[in-house]
Amino acid sequence: MPLLEVNSPTRARQFRDLAERIYQQHPNWIPPLDHELEAVFDPKQNANFKHGEAIRWILTNDTGEVIGRVAAFVNQQTAYADTTLPTGGMGFFECIDDQAAANTLFEASRAWLAGRGMQAMDGPINFGERDRYWGLLVSGFTEPNYGMFYHPPYYQQLFESYGFQTYFKQYTCYREVATQLHPSFSNAAVRYAEQYPAFQFRHASKRDPEKMARDFHHVYNLAWANHSGIAAMPLEKARELVRQMKPVLDERLLWFAYHNDEPIAFFVSLPELNQIFRHVGRNFNLWNKLRFLWQKHRYEQRTDKKLFGVIFGVVPEWQGKGVESALMVHARAEFMRAGYTEIEMNWIGDFNPRMLALTRSIGARIYKTHVTYRYLFDRQRPFERSPIIR
Repeated sequence: MPLLEVNSPTRARQFRDLAERIYQQHPNWIPPLDHELEAVFDPKQNANFKHGEAIRWILTNDTGEVIGRVAAFVNQQTAYADTTLPTGGMGFFECIDDQAAANTLFEASRAWLAGRGMQAMDGPINFGERDRYWGLLVSGFTEPNYGMFYHPPYYQQLFESYGFQTYFKQYTCYREVATQLHPSFSNAAVRYAEQYPAFQFRHASKRDPEKMARDFHHVYNLAWANHSGIAAMPLEKARELVRQMKPVLDERLLWFAYHNDEPIAFFVSLPELNQIFRHVGRNFNLWNKLRFLWQKHRYEQRTDKKLFGVIFGVVPEWQGKGVESALMVHARAEFMRAGYTEIEMNWIGDFNPRMLALTRSIGARIYKTHVTYRYLFDRQRPFERSPIIR
């Protein structure tokens, strides 16, 4: 089974096209956009190449048919988060149901990472932020949210038979927007309303992208940076995220809490874009861009829209004080006015019991489970799961 490095446009196309065959019997599969997939491996578009490197391969059978693919990467900014265990990543794995083929792909990733000083690999993950292309779907095989991979059930066995172990699970939780919140949420909202204008809850404004970026940057770095594997975000990165989101964001879905005009919490959501992209296709050429604009217009007119929660955070000083409850009350009311009836909240790690408790408290249930696996190169070393956030 020849393993070929992706180093030409032809092999890049073969890398992308494999998924069409893997998922032809999976009606819930929605393909990622080709240009977004390629951007991950383009040093001009992916800033992680400033601090790392990546490689990808395709695997063929004796007749030259592509039967598998994988990528491996090292980000020096996150590889040494655990100073005792330098860890690289592998991802974008697709493979036929064949353990030998899968092992060939896994072994190529392991050897490449070991040659760069790594002692473990996490996968399947992204050569980028955790908000997309992260984790293996192991339950909840429904339509994927934008930026998340769908996987066939047999992938779990391929990973675990090779020797990968669960490092952490990340859940997607679901609720109907109209579901009533517990009275304690309303009580928190009233309590903070009585302290207006010291405390304010409002959604972002598309007319002021700089404020949106600065407020997001401030809360993110206090609430999320320094967690295992999560680096601090430069302000320029936050600006870039806002720039990328601007064509599709609905400002009514980006909520912030303020204390004396300082942002102290956020709940960032987007329209569930795969409800639009499923009608567009992989190739975002001129014709499909026009199709996207038409489908987006149709979607915006609907009164049964779905949104997905991208990220939720509260700065440590204000955690556990009801700020998140009040924020949810304000956000929910606006979601309903805007015609959103369902919400899926992505990426709630099992290492974050507070966030899991919050999602349960708002009546959300676990709907999908992705697993981030870890493979230790020293097979005698004791395995440890991701530490719990206290």
